[in-house]
Amino acid sequence: MSSLSYISITQNLISLKPFLKSSKTSLSSKLLLRTPRQASRYFIPLLAFWAVLNISQLLLSHPPACSRHPHHHHLRQNAQKLDNFWKWAYSGVPNVRPCLDFSESYRNSSLKGRSPKYMMAVVSGGLNQQRNQIIDAVVVARILGAVLVVPVLQVNQVWGDESEFGDIFDVQHFKQTLKDDVVVTSSLPSTHLRNRRVRSPVMPFNADEHWVRENYVHKLGRETVLLLRAFDSRLTKNLKPDLQKLRCKVAFEALKFQPWIQEIADKFIKRMKKDGPYMALHLRLEKDVWVRTGCHSGLGKEADLVIANERASNPQFLTSRSKLTPQQRYHAGLCPLNANDISRLLKGLGASRKTRIYWAGGEPFGGQDALKPLQSQFPNLFNKWGLAGPGELDGIKHKPSVMAALDYAVCLESQFFMASHGGNMARSLQGHRTYMSHGKHIRPNKKLLVKIFMDKGASDDEMEKRIKQIHTVSVDGASVLTNNTNIDVIGFPIPYCMCSRERTS
Repeated sequence: MSSLSYISITQNLISLKPFLKSSKTSLSSKLLLRTPRQASRYFIPLLAFWAVLNISQLLLSHPPACSRHPHHHHLRQNAQKLDNFWKWAYSGVPNVRPCLDFSESYRNSSLKGRSPKYMMAVVSGGLNQQRNQIIDAVVVARILGAVLVVPVLQVNQVWGDESEFGDIFDVQHFKQTLKDDVVVTSSLPSTHLRNRRVRSPVMPFNADEHWVRENYVHKLGRETVLLLRAFDSRLTKNLKPDLQKLRCKVAFEALKFQPWIQEIADKFIKRMKKDGPYMALHLRLEKDVWVRTGCHSGLGKEADLVIANERASNPQFLTSRSKLTPQQRYHAGLCPLNANDISRLLKGLGASRKTRIYWAGGEPFGGQDALKPLQSQFPNLFNKWGLAGPGELDGIKHKPSVMAALDYAVCLESQFFMASHGGNMARSLQGHRTYMSHGKHIRPNKKLLVKIFMDKGASDDEMEKRIKQIHTVSVDGASVLTNNTNIDVIGFPIPYCMCSRERTS
């Protein structure tokens, strides 16, 4: 492979003196032009050509240094031109890179020569919940040495979305990326279509590799197909390093959106970057979020009554710490940040009114009124509907999984990311952005934030200083080079799936 080369331009400026020195023969005579007017017709283009060559020398005489890590080089260059908020947002990104160096024993194990045994998986919930189950289904298939049929996306009863795996994800890319790890097939072969589906025992929480083998291996056979269901968040986080790396490989490399979905997302990303960097917010302000968290939305007593009545009608929605009042939950840091809280947090972090913000999420409870406190302070606030051209989303507006995929893709490429509350999307994006070195993200320290917000005696400057102080440490670095084996690598890919950029092996 040939190395890069640059055009070499002489370091001395090109001079016209040889042409302009007085001599027995004038310039007009040299050029066989008898009048000054004729000479000017040639002199002016010559002068322009001289100027172009000298400008070219300035631009090309010192070629830019080739960076092994162009994204970081780009961030450092941009940070020099930006305000303090963006300089802070670009700082503290770990100097690490993807490092999926599987062990020799893992690489040498193969399904070749074995009689294929098939496993099917049905994944449920929203898009990001389904992603997590797809990741674990691949890991289970690897543990069992089974051929994995492309997972089935269960129809979401809340959204009514009937999208299939191939409607959202690139099936061929998924198969090709995992070809050295797990055999993936689009469907069962004709020889197995009539085989009995054996439903696997319900996986307990924190099921480990030993449990999977003990309970599933004997279910696989020539006459049966193992059917995996109801296993969301059940496989332990404490797996062997090779299986942790496989999780990262599935999450951050194999699960790629369909090209047409990514194409739409790329248009939105380009529009957001039109006037510089942008940040992304995942706002959890939907009605069901307030019902399930047992919190007040901050929209007034009438809104609180609506949520309380909904919660009373569906007590099963509130399963965590059900005896706490909404006020107690808020002070404990268990509630989503509303638009007013987010606005105060962003101002505390140093964001200006000019900051461009993409917000992801569903329709907020209370409609646009719920966003007013945020929009009044940050008018450059956009979501996919605000960025889309006329009719651009008409064909997919009733496909929540596709809409969620667009939000994910635009948030992934932002220079700064923050979620108003935890959840599968925030967790996945946190890890994915770390893996891709896509700028900073923070998880709001809601418990400490509430204390700051409640301190009425603090000045604005003091409040901003304290807000920034509690969010200075990057969450990516929390697990760097630790010996903790019980790490959720989807949220924290360091150290299992990443290593120092200086490391050569």
